[in-house]
Amino acid sequence: MTNDPLVIFTPSGKRGHFAVGTPILTAARQLGVDLDSVCGGRGICSKCQIAPSYGDFPKHGVTVREGALSEWNAVEDRYKRVRGLKEGRRLGCQATVQGDIVVDVPPESQVHRQVVRKAASARPITMDPATRLVLIEVQEPDMHEPSGDLERVQAALRDQWQIDNVTAGLPILRKLQPALRKGKWQISLALHQPANCKTTQILDVWPGLHEGGLYGMAIDLGSTTIAAHLCDLATGAVLASSGIMNPQIRFGEDLMSRVSYVMMNPGGDVEMTRVVRDAINALAIEIAAEVAVDPTLIVESVIVCNPVMHHLLLGIDPVELGQAPFALATSGSLTLDARDLDFTALNVSARVYLLPCIAGHVGADAAAVALSEEPDKSDDLVLIVDVGTNAEILLGDKTRVLACSSPTGPAFEGAQISAGQRAAPGAIERIEIDPATKTPRFRVIGSDLWSDDPGFAEATASSGITGICGSGIIEAVAEMRMAGLLDPSGLIGSAEQTGTDRCEPTGRTHAYLIHDATDQGGPRITVTQGDIRAIQLAKSALYAGARLLMDQLNVDKVDRVVLAGAFGAHISPKHAMVLGMIPDAPLDKVSSAGNAAGHGARIALCNRGARERIEVTVGHIHKVETAVEPRFQEHFVAANAIPHATAPFPELAAIMTLPVVNFGASGNTGEDGGRRRRRRG
Repeated sequence: MTNDPLVIFTPSGKRGHFAVGTPILTAARQLGVDLDSVCGGRGICSKCQIAPSYGDFPKHGVTVREGALSEWNAVEDRYKRVRGLKEGRRLGCQATVQGDIVVDVPPESQVHRQVVRKAASARPITMDPATRLVLIEVQEPDMHEPSGDLERVQAALRDQWQIDNVTAGLPILRKLQPALRKGKWQISLALHQPANCKTTQILDVWPGLHEGGLYGMAIDLGSTTIAAHLCDLATGAVLASSGIMNPQIRFGEDLMSRVSYVMMNPGGDVEMTRVVRDAINALAIEIAAEVAVDPTLIVESVIVCNPVMHHLLLGIDPVELGQAPFALATSGSLTLDARDLDFTALNVSARVYLLPCIAGHVGADAAAVALSEEPDKSDDLVLIVDVGTNAEILLGDKTRVLACSSPTGPAFEGAQISAGQRAAPGAIERIEIDPATKTPRFRVIGSDLWSDDPGFAEATASSGITGICGSGIIEAVAEMRMAGLLDPSGLIGSAEQTGTDRCEPTGRTHAYLIHDATDQGGPRITVTQGDIRAIQLAKSALYAGARLLMDQLNVDKVDRVVLAGAFGAHISPKHAMVLGMIPDAPLDKVSSAGNAAGHGARIALCNRGARERIEVTVGHIHKVETAVEPRFQEHFVAANAIPHATAPFPELAAIMTLPVVNFGASGNTGEDGGRRRRRRG
């Protein structure tokens, strides 16, 4: 039996006997304990902070006495004096074993620390990024043992970090010699090491210890909007998030219109590729400036998108995706050089990872949703709807997962709506309509006050009331149906039929007035018959896609529904159900996942193992092509009614009774008249 002191690490519970004088960092590495270090134990980076515990530990069968660790030393003293060290903390590379000791590794000192993904889920992201920072000491050149600086860097990585097969591009070779000499043969390297890849690539080099951080961007490239999260690759923290309109929208608001543009305009795909790459560069510069980060420190990016966006980003003609059998140029994941995509704002050696596509119309964004929400691990039958211009729908449980996409169009994102706008300060995002007085009250982005609360005018003075965003128009249409202003076919009633002069004639149809600030130079915000039709078309496509997947499993109900998408978190289950966006379900079983595709991109950015998992998972997802399924049109037509023409919606009926109204009897507001008006408009 060894007489060497016992070292116990918490929270892992790993333990082992080590000789007196062994650094705690060395003990941790030999036991496989998750203790971080960038400098390799030189007392420079302070990543290996530990918290020793003293006293009796019956659970561990050990008593820890004072003196179980070596005395506080000059390196620790200097670090505490210059940068600060929490009370009771030691540096694992400096503190050595002198007796039995219990050592706690705090979360911030763990290499694979867990970061909670979002408040709506307890599932964490385990940090294991493909790109990380290391510090090495390189042997100085010796004319008697000739070798290049890169070769000695490779030797140092092999000896000090057990990393072999290291490559470096020309930009690194240009920086390497000056960095080595300025750092007195001590340099920091950004290393890109994909899981199960035999080679490691040097992405950047700095003299001495680099303390400026390494960053990555998780990008959800949507048809209408481009959303990005700037993440710290050491901690997983989201430092800033931002979004911009996809400039391709001027070539067509939906995917097929963009494909048609390419078909009719040779070279049109090249133009669309250029503008979307320019937009991502601009977004990277903007998001980095927001938190004073040098964009050249963005060394990696993960992008999720639908197949048409995928091909246009890569510079691949998307015409094949516009016709059966909807063939992709490639469906596998891709790892590329950022410069191949003209991402000039990022680090010159930055890497870009694109998640795999599931099928010709079910893209990497659906794969990201599957990575984020894990339907393949669900015990009950879950329907996940990623609401957007091209809705991604997943249905399944741990036995089987199905996926499809549905062409909802951009109405849910505020486009094609008369007063529509992107979600920005001043946009109406919530609305309620009094069923008795038919008077609306609303809330705008940027203020927690409702429009009838004292102080609302002052609170919104800077932003104004500028329009209505996607979540606002969804609630507006549902509230109009609940207040009896809208009949099941989607017709807005006249002032005489509804009892309110807020229902105004607009030619052969009517519009509902929400807000009028024309006397103050502001906008006049109404919901028009055209707006209703746009929402009907969008929600019908969404419902029909979900119903089609349910047909495949031969089920009439699901156990729960998850609403995802950039504004999924802002849509109340009640309004979604009244509108008929989703199949009937108990409201307490309808939840929000926020931007699940964006979160999936972030998971892939922060954990290289997650990339491998989703690549395998995608191969097991059954794809359903809505474009060639005959029942899709049948479901679509029935779903035009609000909430539905034939489905009973018993869960919704149990909590509310929708008004029985019919505005089609009047000659100038009949349903056919409304439809003809919309088509001409």
